Amino acid sequence: MYKKNHNKQLAFSNFNQPPGLQLNPENRWIKKAETIPWNLIEERYAELFPSNRGVPAKPLRMTLGSLIIQKQIGCSDRELVEQLTENPYFQYFIGLPGYRMEPPFVPSLLVEFRKRLTEEILGAINDMILEYNAPDEPDDDDPSGFHEGGSEDQNSEKGNSGTLILEATCAPQNIEYPQDINLLNKGREDLEGIIDEISYAYKLKKPRMYRQNARANYLALAKCRKRTGKRIRKAIKKQLQYVRRDLRYIDEYLAQGIEFDAGQLERIDVIRKVYEQHDYMYCNKTHTVPDRIVSISQPHIRPIVRGKAKAPTEFGAKLDLSIENGFARIEKLSFDPYNESDVLISAAEQYCKRNGNYPERILADKIYRNRKNLAFCKLHGIRLSGPALGRPKKDPSVDKKTEYIDAVDRIEVERAFSLAKRSFGLGLITTRLENTTRSSIVLSIIAMNVDRLTRLSFMRFLLSFFQGSNVGLSLEATF
Repeated sequence: MYKKNHNKQLAFSNFNQPPGLQLNPENRWIKKAETIPWNLIEERYAELFPSNRGVPAKPLRMTLGSLIIQKQIGCSDRELVEQLTENPYFQYFIGLPGYRMEPPFVPSLLVEFRKRLTEEILGAINDMILEYNAPDEPDDDDPSGFHEGGSEDQNSEKGNSGTLILEATCAPQNIEYPQDINLLNKGREDLEGIIDEISYAYKLKKPRMYRQNARANYLALAKCRKRTGKRIRKAIKKQLQYVRRDLRYIDEYLAQGIEFDAGQLERIDVIRKVYEQHDYMYCNKTHTVPDRIVSISQPHIRPIVRGKAKAPTEFGAKLDLSIENGFARIEKLSFDPYNESDVLISAAEQYCKRNGNYPERILADKIYRNRKNLAFCKLHGIRLSGPALGRPKKDPSVDKKTEYIDAVDRIEVERAFSLAKRSFGLGLITTRLENTTRSSIVLSIIAMNVDRLTRLSFMRFLLSFFQGSNVGLSLEATF
C-alpha cells in the first residue's frame, strides 16, 4: 500500500529547523533536492502499490533520498540511519517536515528500498531527472528539449547533432577471490550444515562425513606457502570426494521424501553445479568452464575478462555507459560477459528517441568499429570515431587532427568511470542479491548525475554574477 503525497514539494522555508540552529539555504544537499522532480517521480513510484491494503510504504522521497545519500557518503545501512538522525540537511533531503531526533526507519528497511526500486524504475528516474534539468530550447516546440520519439524522416529534416560517448567497464563485487579449493571447501561446509539441520529436525542419525579429515586436508594446502600443481590437484581431488559423498546423502534424503526449505534447495543446486564444474575441470585438466560460478553465496556473479594490466579478470557486473552532454546513462547491465559492440545501435536509437535526431558523432573504442556498426552509422549519417577504412588519404593531417579531438573528448567517459568508482560506490559493490546489486549500480550513476547538476548550478550562478547572465549561459557548456 502506498499513499500519494498530494502536497507540493517541500520548500526549504517550510522546513521546521531546530531551535537555535539556522540552516544554510545554499547547502549542497538543499541544492541537490532542487534538481530532483520528486512529485513527478512519485507518480511512477505509486504504480508499484496497486493494492490499498496493508501498512503504507515509506514515501518516495525518503526511499530514494536515503539511497542517494548512502552512495554519496559511502557508509553501511546502520551508519546511514545514524547519519540521518544526526544531520538536519539529510532530513530535509529525504523529505521530513522538520528536524527530529528519532531515526526515520530501521536499517533493515533499506534492503526493501533497494528491492522495490528496480533497475528499470531507477533507469526511468535517471531519465526524468535529466529531462527535468534539461535547458529550454526556445526555437523548439518542445520546451523540455526532449522528444517522445525520433525517426529517419525527422533526422533528415533536422540533421544530426550532438555527441554520444560509449564505453564499457566492470563494477567489481565484494567477494573473496575465487580459488578452486576454497569454493569446494565452502560447498562442503554448507552441505554439512544442511545435513546437520535435517538430521536434527527429523531426529535422524548423522551419516559419516569425515569433516575433521576434510578440514585438515584443506588447511594443509591453505597454510602451505609453496603450492605445487601436483599438491593442489591432490587437494582438489580429496575435496571433490567429500562433496560427492555429502551430495549422495542429500539425494538419499530426497528419495525418502524428506522436505527441504526453499533456501536449502537453492543452496544445494548451486553447490551441485559447482561440484560438476570442478569435476569437469579436474578430469579434463583445464581451468575454464562455461558459466563458471565464482561465489556460492552469490551464484549470479561471473568472471569478466577485461584484459587490464592490474586485474585481467574481474568479478562483478559488466555495464555499458553512455555520456550525453556530460551526463551518464546505463545502456546495458549484465553479469554475463558480452560483446559491448552490440550496444552501439541500441544506444544510438535511444539517443534519437530522446532528441529527435541521431548524434553527429559517436566516440567509442575500436571494439565498436565492426561492419554492422559502421554500416548503421553510414546509413544515418553518424561519424564513428576512429581511422577511416580504405586507402589512406593524401593529406592525413586532417584525419589526425580529428582523431586527436575525438580522443580528447572521449576522456569524458573515463572521467565518469573514475568518479563513479572513487566517490559514488561503483568501485566495490557490497550488496549480495542480484536485483539489489543492479539497483545499487544504477543508484551510483544517479548520485553522480545529481552531484554534477548541483555543481553546474553553482557554476551558472558564479558566471552570471561575475560576467552577466548572458555570458554565463553561453559558457555553460564548458562545465
